[in-house]
Amino acid sequence: MTDFDAIVVGAGHNGLTAATLLQRAGLRTLCLDAKLYAGGMASTVELFDGFKFEIAGSVQIPTSAVVSRELGLDQLPTVDLDVMSVSMRGIGDEPLIYYTDPMKLMTHLDEVHGAEAVMGMAGLMAWCQAPTRALGRFDAGAPPKTLDEMYACATNEFERSTITDLLFGSVTDVLDRYLPDREKHGALRGMLSLLAVNTTYRGPATPGTAAALAYGFAVPDENALLVKKLRGGIGALTSHLCETFTSQGGEIRLRSRVDEITVADGRVSGVRLDDGSVISAPVVVSGIAPDLAITKLLDPAALPGEVRERFGRVDHRGSYLQMHFALDGIPEFAAPYEVLNDPAMQSNIGIFSTPEELQQQWEDCRRGIVPADPAIALQIPSVNDPGLAPPGKHAASAFSLWFPIQEAHADGASSYGDMKVEMGRRVIEKITRLAPDFESKIMRHTTFTPKHMGTMFGAPGGDYCHGLIHPDQIGINRPGPRGYVDQPIPLPGLYLGSAGCHGGPGITFIPGYNAAQAVLADAG
Repeated sequence: MTDFDAIVVGAGHNGLTAATLLQRAGLRTLCLDAKLYAGGMASTVELFDGFKFEIAGSVQIPTSAVVSRELGLDQLPTVDLDVMSVSMRGIGDEPLIYYTDPMKLMTHLDEVHGAEAVMGMAGLMAWCQAPTRALGRFDAGAPPKTLDEMYACATNEFERSTITDLLFGSVTDVLDRYLPDREKHGALRGMLSLLAVNTTYRGPATPGTAAALAYGFAVPDENALLVKKLRGGIGALTSHLCETFTSQGGEIRLRSRVDEITVADGRVSGVRLDDGSVISAPVVVSGIAPDLAITKLLDPAALPGEVRERFGRVDHRGSYLQMHFALDGIPEFAAPYEVLNDPAMQSNIGIFSTPEELQQQWEDCRRGIVPADPAIALQIPSVNDPGLAPPGKHAASAFSLWFPIQEAHADGASSYGDMKVEMGRRVIEKITRLAPDFESKIMRHTTFTPKHMGTMFGAPGGDYCHGLIHPDQIGINRPGPRGYVDQPIPLPGLYLGSAGCHGGPGITFIPGYNAAQAVLADAG
């Protein structure tokens, strides 16, 4: 007899997904997490009294309809938004209003940005179709595709060329083809560039970044479900999973750090916690980064060296800044951006750099240089979801690229802390150029770098992808529940189910779903 039928390490959204499905299937399941709260990087957290923030993950990207419905995610209360985001290329150009209604969006693009922008967006949507299938973007319960299987997704020569773009092209290669006018298409080019490269450690002109564009811009099909903005923030998703899991008899233990996945007689036998206690189970599902599970939580003798070595090569170079603000009221935007004073326009405001500027900033950040004019994604979710802040106040968050991973050296030497302060100051100054009273309304704020996010959430390098979207980390080069397709983990009872697995990154729930399905299939 064992203490449990299954143990899930990590109570993030993927860990909770796996735990919920296993418990529902009749396996006595324990979910462990080292933090004070469940949800991981998909949490809504009260950082200041009365002010709640989506502390890391803030956007749920389209995911499998099967997964959403099986978990009941499609039944959660939503915030109905007419406008998902407003994007600008720096300061001075015409805003791009991203309406949730496709016809309103296309009408706006035509009237404000021209017919070329409409044709360009249509071309991009067509470009995405084959890469979406090749990536298995909305597939659940299916393994990642080999290179041959990726190309087999193409139905004609054009689609074959888009899969070649996916594997070898850059973001700017694609944008120059469909949105070539750097002035008229500036806001669109800036938005799409940030959408892509925030999941990489590469500038938009760097070969290989088209894979991230295809992943982030994938257009939902009949197999996908686009979940709207949730009331209560992204943490509503994981709160729902916690309630579902525990109501079925599952158990969550917080402040329970796993130091080792134990092995006996050639198979998983349970876990050992940092207090020395041992909990037995024949199945362990890891909801943490796959390379951490393999190289840190297992005795080196438990797996062949070549398996450990392959997992040890994952690229985790996060390069961003995340800021959260408690505001004494809503900031007022000045001319020519008075349109942003409409509450309908304030949920997500992108103040983006051009792809060319983003490329230069990435190259600078590799030398320890803080970007002078950083690209910013600003969110004020309390405008449409008042429960996130006290009456009359507002909770705002800003995400920005590129924060230098390494400290500067020589004459311009800067410490990590100095760079954090300097980049935070530049973010505030840039927002204040649009809304002159923004800085004066800041009551409190906090700034997180990849180093902080790594410490808080156990994400190596602060990498919220658990493995950046580079061509050498997708397809068969991204592990599934039992390891890599061409190199399975030879350890019965161990399953992988984090965002670093196929079906991730992003808040898709697919890796956790896939892990649970693999456990149940092996159990018969």
